[in-house]
Amino acid sequence: PGDTLTKTYDLEYGSSTIEIQKDVLKKGDMVLVHDDLLATGGTAKAAADLVKMSGAEISGFAFIVDLDIPETDQKLSSHSKNIISLLKYY
Repeated sequence: PGDTLTKTYDLEYGSSTIEIQKDVLKKGDMVLVHDDLLATGGTAKAAADLVKMSGAEISGFAFIVDLDIPETDQKLSSHSKNIISLLKYY
């Protein structure tokens, strides 16, 4: 891969880092961030931060399972209020 953008974020029990290649997205691109599980929102927010750092915009978030942690929507809604999931555990 070429040069990358990097984002380190906190997990429930530690931290992790994700990367995206710098030239994959460009200004004006609209991105849907999709993940299997929404818990604390750390991974999705980090992905959204990388998208923004690359100049693109977040069109929304999609998850298969949402654990319905109230603070999570607040983390993500600064990028998009379009947050959907197939299954929500209350």
